[in-house]
Amino acid sequence: MNRVILFNKPYGVLSQFTDKGTEGSARPTLSGFIQEPGFYPAGRLDKDSEGLMVLTDNGALQARIAHPKYKRPKTYLVQVEGTPDEAALEALRRGVVLKDGKTAPAQVSQVSAPDTLWPRDPPVRFRKSVPDAWLQITIREGRNRQVRRMTAHVALPTLRLIRMQIGDWALNDLRPGAWRWASETGA
Repeated sequence: MNRVILFNKPYGVLSQFTDKGTEGSARPTLSGFIQEPGFYPAGRLDKDSEGLMVLTDNGALQARIAHPKYKRPKTYLVQVEGTPDEAALEALRRGVVLKDGKTAPAQVSQVSAPDTLWPRDPPVRFRKSVPDAWLQITIREGRNRQVRRMTAHVALPTLRLIRMQIGDWALNDLRPGAWRWASETGA
């Protein structure tokens, strides 16, 4: 039986168990939150992103979760700087051309600011003169910093990025820094 952990990665935490950074840097890692031996993250989440990570103790399952060829959908809540217009949203839906090629079409919708979201530490910068908005974006790829690069491409820089779902696994009410056991299928 493959074991699966769902973890809500806080902002500023590396999505690995050890910090291979510069000597003397003490950046927080997964090992500060998860002490179960033999688990590995199935995919990555940038240090400045938050939300759902799936970890497993099975290499084949890890590959099925993380590898782009399996096209497992990943859904994000994204706070962007600016006010999205239909042209920007439609460009994201069709796919945009980044330096590493055109992205696959994404599911994109503008949503209300979530009322159950935890505060971020440090808080997102707030500027009275610049509006912000929230988008829900689902992609089936996993390029490096893809969602951030996509929103920047349509002149909507990302202020906050929270992964809410991977396939059938969802963050639900899991608080930052907390984890729970899950089924292998995500059901």
